[in-house]
Amino acid sequence: MSNKYVVVDLETTGNAPKKGDKIIQFAAVVIEDGKITKEYSSLVNPNQPIPLFIEELTGLTDQMVKTAPFFSEIAEEINDLLEDAYFVAHNVLFDLSFLQEELINAGYIGFYGPVLDTVELARILLPSADSYKLSELSQSIGIIHDRPHQADSDSYATAELLLLLLNKLQKLPKETIKQLFRLSGGLKSDLYTLLEELLQQKETKLEETPPMLEIFRGIAICKQEDSEGSSNNETELDETFEQLNKELVLNKGFERYEKREGQLTMMNSVNHALRSSKHALIEAGTGVGKSIAYLLPAVYYGRETQKPIIISTYTTQLQDQLLTNDIPKLNKMLPFQVDAALIKGRGHYISMEKFEHTLKEREDNYDTALTKMQILVWLTETKTGDVDELNLSSGGSLFWSRIKNDLNVFIETKEWKSRDFYSSAKKRANGASVIITNHSLLLSDLTSEKALLPKYQHVVVDEAHHFVKAAGKHLGKRFDYLTIRILLSQIGLLEQNQLLNKLEKRLSKQSIHSVKTIHPLEFSRLMTALTESMDELFKMIGIYAKRHSSVKSHQNKIKVLYENAGHIKESQYVKANAERFLFSLIDVLHAVNGTLERAALLKDFLAPEEKILLEETAMSVPKLEEIASMTRSLFLRDEEDSVIWIEMDQRAAQNATSVLAEPIETSAHLKDRFFAVKESVVLTSATLVVDHSFQYILNQIGLTKEECLLNQIPSPFQYKKQMKLVVPTDLPEINAVPLEDYVASITEHIITISEATKGRMLILFTSYEMLRKTYELIKESGLLEGYALFAQGISGGSRTRLTRNFQRFEKSILFGTSSFWEGVDIPGDDLSCLIIVRLPFTPPDEPIHAKKSEHIRKQGGNSFYEYSLPEAVLRFKQGFGRLIRTEQDRGFILVFDRRIVTTKYGRAFLESVPAIDVQEKNINETVQLIEKWL
Repeated sequence: MSNKYVVVDLETTGNAPKKGDKIIQFAAVVIEDGKITKEYSSLVNPNQPIPLFIEELTGLTDQMVKTAPFFSEIAEEINDLLEDAYFVAHNVLFDLSFLQEELINAGYIGFYGPVLDTVELARILLPSADSYKLSELSQSIGIIHDRPHQADSDSYATAELLLLLLNKLQKLPKETIKQLFRLSGGLKSDLYTLLEELLQQKETKLEETPPMLEIFRGIAICKQEDSEGSSNNETELDETFEQLNKELVLNKGFERYEKREGQLTMMNSVNHALRSSKHALIEAGTGVGKSIAYLLPAVYYGRETQKPIIISTYTTQLQDQLLTNDIPKLNKMLPFQVDAALIKGRGHYISMEKFEHTLKEREDNYDTALTKMQILVWLTETKTGDVDELNLSSGGSLFWSRIKNDLNVFIETKEWKSRDFYSSAKKRANGASVIITNHSLLLSDLTSEKALLPKYQHVVVDEAHHFVKAAGKHLGKRFDYLTIRILLSQIGLLEQNQLLNKLEKRLSKQSIHSVKTIHPLEFSRLMTALTESMDELFKMIGIYAKRHSSVKSHQNKIKVLYENAGHIKESQYVKANAERFLFSLIDVLHAVNGTLERAALLKDFLAPEEKILLEETAMSVPKLEEIASMTRSLFLRDEEDSVIWIEMDQRAAQNATSVLAEPIETSAHLKDRFFAVKESVVLTSATLVVDHSFQYILNQIGLTKEECLLNQIPSPFQYKKQMKLVVPTDLPEINAVPLEDYVASITEHIITISEATKGRMLILFTSYEMLRKTYELIKESGLLEGYALFAQGISGGSRTRLTRNFQRFEKSILFGTSSFWEGVDIPGDDLSCLIIVRLPFTPPDEPIHAKKSEHIRKQGGNSFYEYSLPEAVLRFKQGFGRLIRTEQDRGFILVFDRRIVTTKYGRAFLESVPAIDVQEKNINETVQLIEKWL
């Protein structure tokens, strides 16, 4: 790769060079023979004011560029720099479009050489990266990039990234390069020229396949681990867990392990539950170390009894932590190796048969070509074949649905059978003593005709506060416009080049008169009628949602309860359109089945690529049948025991409309199908207890106190010494004033408090509308100009990205709602102040909440004390737990909602968190306390 590369980055006054936006900083790094040989940087006078938001983003001001050269004065130097080089940038089309405009205006012809985009290159060569934003990508691979959005720093970081990517490209095996070259013609950049050069190099010399790879059917793949479970030292145990536990197994390798009293207590509780065949509920406070506390007794019990133990989590993050951190930690401590395996649902794993077939297709779609290239590189790295390792675009996710592992009807699986990732995962699980999975698969296994997990009787459910919600989703339904539309477009009209069209072309060459087939024009008419009836149905659903909605979540999103009641005019329109849609759907199903029936008789005469078409079509049948079943249950029957609601984004109305349903009660299902048939289920979380009682969670899962071992283990942290909790006396009662007045009041408090704490603040809201109004008012005030403000739904990016950005700045504030109440881990000095704006009660007209509350009232119960309050308390506990994450953390919690001290039920919140002094102070007293204590 001895080419010359000029890596460019620009800062500009805006995004549109054709509309007069100009360059304000140009920077370039030259790479020759694989080394950085030159750096060039210059500010540029744009001859126009720099917009304020650009100034904030880049740090470049009008004063700084006032004496800088105009672009025309440095154009010759830049033009010479680019001669005979690859033009490289992170999002190359942006930088190139600006440079072309400026070079042409300066009298040059512009740049017309080859270009490379490091975003595109990174997507292909780093397929598992969390983010492809330059600052985050640099951080993840160890590139120092201390001044994001300044061209000289950005260009140098991009140059280092390019060198890393080129080095990785060179190390790929010849077979992968060959496949990448074939797919690279439709990319934004000229990667194909590099690949062609590299392929010629590899063709001329004998290249050995790296020992960790193998070439199978022309595809380079990573050799999989032994599928019978990890290595197992057969050292016999001469002591039982109880004997070893007396000293926390200190003489068996735990010498360097920190003793925690709460952890010992939890170990004993889990051990007792497993050995006495009892269910257990264990709340373990932050810092107890619950992963090791349940893993150790589970490992010993499983080893002694030769019975597998299932560990189920809600998040993939915790699954990864268990597998890559906690299990290896145990392996260093124990006199034997823990054979652990991770298993997910079948659709998480790639089908190599299907992927191989898709590689033979001519690829015109950009997203699909890029995704194929990502996967080819990923296959040289992955030992699991699990899609969660990949960072796919939305178009990439669509392609994955074609190649995910599924039961095959037409495709023979003999060639890839020995290298099937899903089969390997199942074999590893069958041979393992500890099987890690997720709540969704655990629940699916209970109702599946074919076992998805090895036979088990003992399970630990971590993150158990999500288990009931996961059960509701598992037993529920989702009728989604976009999903249905994509499915129908894949099947397609016969005049389009989609599945049925391709199949008919293949099948028309054969003639079997005994099979009744449908005429192409007739099928086209049926598909058109189905698409039109679906559009009309969702149009009516949208009208219903708009007329009956009062709850808004993020931005323009609507969430509204749907009822089939005869007196509601809009629901009658929905019902009539649902009937038409169902009839059209049944007609299409008959037609598709007819084509498949005909094709099945010709199976032995079809080529492999023809069989994959059959497979994709066959996969659509159960999906169409499921849509028909949902149409009946959601719109054409009265579902007394379910809550049905509509979710819609008004900005994209029809495309972003879904109808969802969940059972009102899941307790009977969980009791009968899960707890009654398993010997021991241990549920653990940091938030299970409400006001010193497990009764709420017991009611949710259908168990009684007598059936369970109950244990609440407090956090080892000294909250009284590490935390101060303040309730302001000079804020209005939240329900006593209009929203705008309340937002104005809390905004003043936030600004004053953040100045005292120097930022380092997380603010938790219960509604997006209040978050947005508060954020905007703070920005408008200009009083926190020196602070970095990150707001969920406004600043862009995932929860992880926003949290990471928050931690990068010394003076920063993070505004969050919904998902930020839990799972956010910001230890140390990065977070010193937590503000809870409002007690996290669910709005009474939120659809699921409203229906469940009504159900409780009909049963003669009190919906507030039996449902609303416990849910709010558990949410409050999760938010409360964001502040103190280690024994060294110190900080403030401010609860702006005065109901926590003025109402009788407020005590339930304070009684459910660690004992701490509650102080009521005005803003001046609060600031004095903060300055004195922090």
